[in-house]
Amino acid sequence: MSGKLAQEIVQAKPFTCREEEAYLNVARTHEYLAQRLSEFFRPYNLSITQYNMLRILRGAGPEGLSCTEAARRMISSDPDVTRLFDRLEARALIERTRSTADRRVVQAAIAPGGLELLSSIDEPIRDFHIHQMAVLSPGRLNDLVEICESLRP
Repeated sequence: MSGKLAQEIVQAKPFTCREEEAYLNVARTHEYLAQRLSEFFRPYNLSITQYNMLRILRGAGPEGLSCTEAARRMISSDPDVTRLFDRLEARALIERTRSTADRRVVQAAIAPGGLELLSSIDEPIRDFHIHQMAVLSPGRLNDLVEICESLRP
C-alpha cells in the first residue's frame, strides 16, 4: 500500500518496513513544521535556535545559566553555542558575565531587550501553534504528544 508520503516524495518502491515509513513521516513533518516556524520568526529577525535560547534564559530568571547548562537545555543542539550567544549579545538580547566563583564559567542571562522581544512574540507564537495544530482534535493532539514522548528515552 502506498501512503501519502510515498506520493509526496514520488517513491515508486515500497518502504522496507512500516517503521521506516513512520520515521520518514516524522522527519518530513518536522521539516515542514520547522520551515513554517522559520517563516514566522523572519519578521523578528530570529532563528528557531535563537528563540529557543531566549526562552531558556527567560525561564532561568535574572541569575541566568552557565553557557554549558543553557546549551544542554536546547530543543535542537547547536554545535556553536558561542556564536549563538555572540549574535544574541550583539543585539542586546542577552548579557554574559564571568562567574566570580570560577572565572572559566560564563553565565548568560536574558537582557531587557530580550524580555521585550519575547513578550511581543508570546501571543503570536501561541496563536501560530494553535493554528498549526488545528487539524488535530484534542484527543489526537494528546496522542501525538504521548507518541513523540514515548520515542525518546
